[in-house]
Amino acid sequence: MILCIDAGNSRVKWGWAEADNSGGYRWTSIATVSLIEFAAASDHVNPFSITHEAPERIVISNVAGEGAHQLLVNWTSIFDATPTWLRAEGERCGVKNRYERPEVLGPDRWAALIAARSLHNGASLVVNAGTATTVDMLSAEGMFLGGIILPGVELMRFVLHEHTGRLPMQEGKYSDAPRNTRDAIETGCRHAQAGAVERMYRVFRDIAPAPLCIVAGGAGRTLVDQLTMPRRYVENLVLDGLAHIALAEAAGAPARPAARTAP
Repeated sequence: MILCIDAGNSRVKWGWAEADNSGGYRWTSIATVSLIEFAAASDHVNPFSITHEAPERIVISNVAGEGAHQLLVNWTSIFDATPTWLRAEGERCGVKNRYERPEVLGPDRWAALIAARSLHNGASLVVNAGTATTVDMLSAEGMFLGGIILPGVELMRFVLHEHTGRLPMQEGKYSDAPRNTRDAIETGCRHAQAGAVERMYRVFRDIAPAPLCIVAGGAGRTLVDQLTMPRRYVENLVLDGLAHIALAEAAGAPARPAARTAP
């Protein structure tokens, strides 16, 4: 059994993956809580040990800072397995990293690129929409060419509220022709998200014909419906990448990630 943990900016998601006979894996359970709920969990109720025995491997992506790191150390210390704290590097699982400093690429982006490489043989535009939205270009040869980061929808709303005198924080509804302030803000934020992805897609299409847009993240379900290019929503893309990394380590790091078995 493999325990994969994705500690994001606002939520912690974890999944238990079980290797299958084909060299792939299947998820036996996936859970998610807010960082606040995670930090408040009782010492007597470890969120990672409620329904499963000790894992053989633990792989963690943490972008939530030192406080979350210490919480994860505490919660995983009950297990014998030593966690792998994912850090981006020059090459892993068939993905080559062309960031100017490969090691500073976020581990969640790195895991998502590795998962995308296993899902699609061609070029991919990898979008992760959460507190922040990232849009990354992955060539058909597995080369990460670069990408962008922008505030997510909720963060955009928050900044408008905090830095203006009267704009509301409450979520509105998307509308083709908004006629109230809440809907105008919501629609503008969602247009900004979709517009950034569409613009990156046009740039990438000039480099790699017919890329597939792979969308993930908590805000991804809404975003994917607003896009017009060939696209696919993947619910647990970062966790999938962490599972591929764990299996690659167990198998001696094969050139390509193993395929995921549908649950």
